[in-house]
Amino acid sequence: MTIAENDQLTALSKDEVVTHSYVKHVALPSGGTLALITLDNGKDYKRPSTLGPRTLRELSDVLDSLRAAASKGEVQAVAVTGKEYCFAAGADLSQASSVPSREVAHDLAALGHATLRKFSDLGVPSFAFVNGIALGGGLEVALHCTYRVFSSAAQGIGLPEVFLGIIPGWGGATLLPRLIGPEKALRVIVENPLKNNRLMDGAAAVDLGIGDALIPSVTFLPSAVAWADGVVAGRTKVVRKNEPGMLEKAAWGTVVKVARSQVASKIGTVPKSPFRALDLVAAAKSGSLDERFAGEDDALADLLSGDQFAASMYAFDLVQKRAKRPVGAPEGVEAKKITKVGVLGAGLMASQFALLFARRLGVPVVITDVSQERVDAGVARIRQSVEEMLAKGRVSQDDANRITALVSGSVSYDAFADADWVIEAVFEEMSVKQDVFRKIEQVIAPDAILATNTSSLSVDEMASVLQHPERLVGFHFFNPVAVMPLLEVVRASQTSDEAVATALAVAKTLKKTAIVTADQPGFVVNRVLARVLGEAMRGVEEGTPFETVAEGAAPLGLPMSPFELLELVGLPVGAHVLDSHHAAWPERFYPGDGLKRIAEHGTILTRDKKGSVTGYDPAAVKLVAPSKKDAAPVDAAEMQRRFEDALADEVHRMLEDEVVQHVEEIDLGLILGAGYPFQAGGISPYLDRSGASERVFGGAFHEPRIVGPASR
Repeated sequence: MTIAENDQLTALSKDEVVTHSYVKHVALPSGGTLALITLDNGKDYKRPSTLGPRTLRELSDVLDSLRAAASKGEVQAVAVTGKEYCFAAGADLSQASSVPSREVAHDLAALGHATLRKFSDLGVPSFAFVNGIALGGGLEVALHCTYRVFSSAAQGIGLPEVFLGIIPGWGGATLLPRLIGPEKALRVIVENPLKNNRLMDGAAAVDLGIGDALIPSVTFLPSAVAWADGVVAGRTKVVRKNEPGMLEKAAWGTVVKVARSQVASKIGTVPKSPFRALDLVAAAKSGSLDERFAGEDDALADLLSGDQFAASMYAFDLVQKRAKRPVGAPEGVEAKKITKVGVLGAGLMASQFALLFARRLGVPVVITDVSQERVDAGVARIRQSVEEMLAKGRVSQDDANRITALVSGSVSYDAFADADWVIEAVFEEMSVKQDVFRKIEQVIAPDAILATNTSSLSVDEMASVLQHPERLVGFHFFNPVAVMPLLEVVRASQTSDEAVATALAVAKTLKKTAIVTADQPGFVVNRVLARVLGEAMRGVEEGTPFETVAEGAAPLGLPMSPFELLELVGLPVGAHVLDSHHAAWPERFYPGDGLKRIAEHGTILTRDKKGSVTGYDPAAVKLVAPSKKDAAPVDAAEMQRRFEDALADEVHRMLEDEVVQHVEEIDLGLILGAGYPFQAGGISPYLDRSGASERVFGGAFHEPRIVGPASR
């Protein structure tokens, strides 16, 4: 099959924004000519250049003509670079997500290989001048070149495919491990994508061995040409210290085996893409490029046409588009300008709030607590965090000085008199929160906005003690505050449009994604998780082994088992969450009595010296085990069905109760607030695929095209 014969891809790419391959001939200082290809889609920096079928065909034709020119001695080297700030951002996902069949997906994979490998078959050296974003297929363009240099200003470099439910299928899974060894390659191909799609800069890429040189951005292109000239003329010798030697090759299989075990222990075995990537890296040790690229074609075709990629594209669309325009935002209402922030509390959570507000809003922030000692400790904690950020290079010295100067503490509420935004971070008990709000309202301006970080308490009940209840809005962070991207903005029955608009504006400035929810227990994320945790505790208290319950929960795709999640949030907190939901809906949510007994004991899980889970604490198991006559254990399949049906029921009820307007907000909340993997697309696509939606309410949350084919 030749590139021109992919007729179905032509139909697929009719709306493609084509990235053109512009060629300029550059005279080399030492003599000869370098043909410089610039990839440019003609759009500004907000629309990175991507690689769709029409783009690849044009690039293929250009490379054919340059190979012919090289054979005639007209060209001594070929280089490829990108438009300003962007080398290439990989495959056009709008095209990839529209493939109608595995056959067409395979054609797309083969087209990428057939085109990009021409960079290594020009008859002259090829150079990648990576000047900016190089993602996925963009980085694979560079990997097919003979040499690679990176700009010191280049950002956004990596292979994020596993994060999206596919694999680096245009050569990356084979060429990268052969270039830098399997261990470092797996960091880029599997580990970084699974860490919320961590990317590299130019310096990191060169340090890892992906690049051969780091070139200052101010003179990047002429310096890159000069460097290439040195290589062509023989003046510059390229030494690749990270290229795998005999020892690395001997340990290749062991490295992949260990990585496979680590991935399974962290995310389970439901996601397909990480394990297909591991298979490809394992195979990359030997065999011809034809054989290895054929393996990539098959893997990419399977995954592109599968349900997990369809779900990940749904999730990607949520995060990229819906997150930027929160549903439920008041129209035509101006947000209040924030010039000073007050934080009620000086504990760990309050300190995280204060640091984030000072850093992102750039306004004075004052914290308060019941004693000067607690206030001083909170301010000291913030300053220590700033010093740690400075040491890690996350802020400059000027920024560190500015943030530190903006934060102060006081035991008097008088310091809040001129604050426009006051948020509480006190003990999660209604009477405590009501008391601080009642007192602070006597001090602040009549139009100041009040916010509560409660995770489950009623905002309406909290507001009932205020003279101006319309000023109170829920503003629920997820822990750790600086890391988790989600905020739940809670509109109570009397919350004003101005308060909601201001909360959303603050969230945006904090670089958080907000979803607007109604004032019901647990809001969105905790309500869903409480149903999961309740079913888990119901199972073990009825006599089902902890291991079986965890096995039944694994297909849901949560980043950890229910019992690991309980230990992460804190066993007393978990018990409180179960009780608060049980109080609201006793017929659906399991109470936290058994969990309270385990909380007094202290642990559920046993761990080794490295912190890895090894099993379940026998004492904890005994604390919730029923008597033999009362035991009613079930198998993992039944537990899975219970989890699925409970979640389908709860998500459906949340929509009926108008906690949010659409199921997409629930999925977005779980992806960003609970670490739900992109491959699952949130909980609702999974519930449709599993049949739970049909079992529970005789319908589906989505049209079939959203969730892809059944995965069971």
